[in-house]
Amino acid sequence: MKIVTGSGFIPGELLAKINSPDDLKKLSEEQLVQISSELRQYIIDLVSVKGGHFGASLGVVELTVALHYIFNTPYDQLVWDVGHQAYGHKIITGRRDVFHTNRIYKGISGFPKRSESIYDTFGVGHSSTSISAALGMAVASKYKNLKDKHHIAVIGDGAMTAGLAFEGLNHAGVENANLLVVLNDNCMSIDPNVGALKEYLTDITTSHTYNKAKDKVWDLLGKISKFGPNAQEIASKVENAVKTSLLKQSNLFESLKFRYFGPVDGHDVVRLTKVLADLKDIPGPKLLHVLTKKGKGYKFSEEGNETVWHSPGLFNKETGEIIKVIPKTPQPPKYQDVFGHTMVELAEKNDKITGITPAMPSGCSLNIMMKAMPDRAFDVGIAEQHAVTFSAGLATQGLVPYCNIYSSFMQRAYDQVLHDVALQNLKVVFCLDRGGLAGADGPTHHGAYDLAYFRCIPNMIVSAPMNEEELRNLMYTAQLDEVTGPFSIRYPRGNGVMVNWKTPFKKIEIGKGRKVKDGKDIAILSIGHPGNLVSTALELLKEQGIEPAHYDMRFAKPIDTALLHEVFSTFDKVITVEDGCIVGGMGSAVVEFMADNSYSANVVRLGIPDKFIEHGEQTELYKECGFSPEDIAATVVETLHKKEITRVKQA
Repeated sequence: MKIVTGSGFIPGELLAKINSPDDLKKLSEEQLVQISSELRQYIIDLVSVKGGHFGASLGVVELTVALHYIFNTPYDQLVWDVGHQAYGHKIITGRRDVFHTNRIYKGISGFPKRSESIYDTFGVGHSSTSISAALGMAVASKYKNLKDKHHIAVIGDGAMTAGLAFEGLNHAGVENANLLVVLNDNCMSIDPNVGALKEYLTDITTSHTYNKAKDKVWDLLGKISKFGPNAQEIASKVENAVKTSLLKQSNLFESLKFRYFGPVDGHDVVRLTKVLADLKDIPGPKLLHVLTKKGKGYKFSEEGNETVWHSPGLFNKETGEIIKVIPKTPQPPKYQDVFGHTMVELAEKNDKITGITPAMPSGCSLNIMMKAMPDRAFDVGIAEQHAVTFSAGLATQGLVPYCNIYSSFMQRAYDQVLHDVALQNLKVVFCLDRGGLAGADGPTHHGAYDLAYFRCIPNMIVSAPMNEEELRNLMYTAQLDEVTGPFSIRYPRGNGVMVNWKTPFKKIEIGKGRKVKDGKDIAILSIGHPGNLVSTALELLKEQGIEPAHYDMRFAKPIDTALLHEVFSTFDKVITVEDGCIVGGMGSAVVEFMADNSYSANVVRLGIPDKFIEHGEQTELYKECGFSPEDIAATVVETLHKKEITRVKQA
């Protein structure tokens, strides 16, 4: 009998009865195939009409079922790396009937989140954290003498390319804690994987001699418990055989003192349960190599572009057609595409220019340059720290690297920016995509802090374009010979505002803003894309007979002191607007200038408040943070009605 959930989505017969892993454990092994099929279909049903990450979750359905079937979660700690593959995990851990709110404003998170469920043991969103986190849990359990407690890190082959993953493996090998690392090998992250690790894993999975031999090892492992008093001796012999003759190709993990097992078929759920049950009885650090396919079980994602099906948006589940709303009039491009096409234009004129991205060529549109100039554009894998220092190395040899990293991911390479680039005053252009509120991915992906964390670095130029034309011109300015040090340009996720954006390049004077609109009584200072929200607010205010002056600062550092002298000499009421944290951002720079130059004014700062902002559409989050056009207009009216002058106010 099928039931209809509150969302209107219908789970399969078995899935309708699964409200926790305890319910899952009541199923027979034969029923695991059916529950896997129903779970996969439920994900297809919901994501096709609600959107979200897709291919990754379909690829680990059987693995998800097997892990919760064998291990005693949440007592046993299951840590998902990145977490966009954890939809099945969420559905079978009590969130089936609310899963339709996934990634929707005020709904459940698209990633595992500790405050959301006891089954979400570690909050994730950035890659490669699972091994270190699970090891910390395992060592804590060892300290508490909880010998029966298991700790499982599920990490993809893409995430394994990050240095943090290696650091976790390196430490785990000497701790002898009860840790199982499940390497989910699907040859993909978002874009196809690159690097030597990819080739190494391919060698393991394609070796016929090795695979024939490891089957015998699995047969022996299944029989170990039957050897009675000699079980330990037999297990030792199996282990030595694995290390000496059968696992020559897997010496990377064995050299780190992990017991390596696999590769195994990640879509054979019954086989997986048997393997995991065997591994539960083997103490110490272990690595299980599982082969899966992104998009498994849905014809169109299996046969189509895996990058597209990572997060396809809405689609017709019957035909596989991705639903796109075709506007009646030409629309502005995405900022990332302006970056991608501009890179090619600039590189054609300047043979010193190179492009670098850590595993996000399609996400940041560097793939445009990679196709046009493959010898000058580099995907370095999920390795932000390496991306920055690699760029620094290029710069020492006279090249001009444009290092494109999402704002929230750049946080992972902060020391490299300071120590390897800024301290040496090297000319590296940092293009920070997803600056500001990123939308449905939520707090792990909001680029809230870059204006503040870059503004305090010596030698760093910190800029943000208000539109596509300014983005092009800042990118053009950054490569000019007169620029000798690091230069950051941040821009948001989504579309710009100009249909005819491909204008001739013009140099922008470093540290100079511009007056967008003259006005009286009050001045609004904005930086970056939120300047367009100010323009909309001015139209609303015009209807009330209020006409503030509007300035586009362009640079948070060096800040335009001449412009600020003009503003504070003319206005005693000032509002700053930015899509970044209020603490330490552009508004803080304005207040610091005011204090240093003994001006007095009522300054109201609008931006991201001092708290983590959850997920939702960007317009919803602008409203929540108080800098939507309507909020800006209301703040202007409120500020104008105040007669007293204060030093500063944070909205």
